[in-house]
Amino acid sequence: MCGRYYVDDEMAREIEKIVRQLDRKLLIKGEIYPGQKASVIARDAGEAVLRQMDWGYPAPQNKGLVINARSESALQKRMFSESVMNRRCVIPARRFYEWDKDKNKIAFQPEGKTGMFLAGFWKRFSEEDHFIILTTDANASVRPVHNRMPLILDEERSRAWLEDEKKYEQLLGLQPDTPLEKEGFMQQSLPF
Repeated sequence: MCGRYYVDDEMAREIEKIVRQLDRKLLIKGEIYPGQKASVIARDAGEAVLRQMDWGYPAPQNKGLVINARSESALQKRMFSESVMNRRCVIPARRFYEWDKDKNKIAFQPEGKTGMFLAGFWKRFSEEDHFIILTTDANASVRPVHNRMPLILDEERSRAWLEDEKKYEQLLGLQPDTPLEKEGFMQQSLPF
């Protein structure tokens, strides 16, 4: 699921709608990979702020990274539950990518919109903040390529995800209805 996503200048304008004072030095643009720093919107002193965090929690026994969590079971998982309850964030993205069975990289973005906000949560590890993206069952747009997709929130739901201590559980069960368009594909080659 969603092993990469993308942020551009148009998405920066969408971020400004949620974050009052956007410090552009904190905005990381381009294709975002697991393990790299990325721009994330989180709460600080009751206000939405843009912060840089590393994508992925260190996996148990230091075996790589955990980059996503299933929305329907995150509250039941010891590794995630405390963060979901107390440290939610949204990840701004212009598009996200999935790979089909032939290893073609497919880009998805909302139809007629500048970008989207992905639901996530974060935690501090070794003096660095790390985030995870929540996933859900794929909608009709993504299902032909992959069975999971990021949990996409509109602007209003993004605010509720960050601020509403009662509504976040309801949002975990959200079934994405955002129509997504494919941006074509490119063959992903991996060096050996």
